[in-house]
Amino acid sequence: MSLLRAIGIEAGVGSVTACRNLDLTLEPGEVWSVLGRNGVGKTTLLLALAGLRPLRGGEIVLGGESLDRLSRKERARRLGILFQHSETLFSTRVVDAVMTGRHPWVSGWQGPSRQDEEIVQEQLCRVGLESFSERMVTTLSGGERRRMEIAALGAQQTPVVLLDEPVNHLDLHYQVDLMSAMLKEWQRRGCAVMMVMHDLNLALRFSNRLLLLFGDGETCQGDVDSVATEATLTRLLGHPLRQISAGTDAIFWPL
Repeated sequence: MSLLRAIGIEAGVGSVTACRNLDLTLEPGEVWSVLGRNGVGKTTLLLALAGLRPLRGGEIVLGGESLDRLSRKERARRLGILFQHSETLFSTRVVDAVMTGRHPWVSGWQGPSRQDEEIVQEQLCRVGLESFSERMVTTLSGGERRRMEIAALGAQQTPVVLLDEPVNHLDLHYQVDLMSAMLKEWQRRGCAVMMVMHDLNLALRFSNRLLLLFGDGETCQGDVDSVATEATLTRLLGHPLRQISAGTDAIFWPL
């Protein structure tokens, strides 16, 4: 059974239409990248898939059930989202911030279990913040905070993972190493991942499926090898690109 299905959806905000009559299926182990120019509605689409922005039409099915019929807690057990920007309005320890990822699974009267604490520590280690547990969130750099947010999402352990600009504020080695580690873990667990990306070549490196947003609701989707062509990506991004071989991989270079 597919983990998430969008059936004939239209999503947008104001005068922007991200997609129109879009059918989309996220299967276990798939990693999708959503690509398009600024302002075409990539974030809007991601929020709509998460049930955080109302659809203009169509339906989203999450784990075999209509998203609209699921409680907030059940949604949070099935789908996790990393926002493009987040603000911490109060000071808390890093370990407590990451523990928020376990809230959908924790009984309100019982509190976190030993297993919850172990999951949180495992995720802190995965993003290289194991020595930051007692630090206050407000003392973190932008990159450290981003890694903390990814750790919290990892601790949530949902089968569907949505990421909006996951490499924001991250140095190059964290972009590559952290993405590799987290995506490998999510794929091992049979998750479906969809991420909004601005770095074209990083998206192609880590994805096996692409969803292209051209603007005014027009979309294109498919396997990376079939969709990522010079002509299609040049039209998508509004700038001429040339495909260059890099070992066994291919990169796209702006002319």
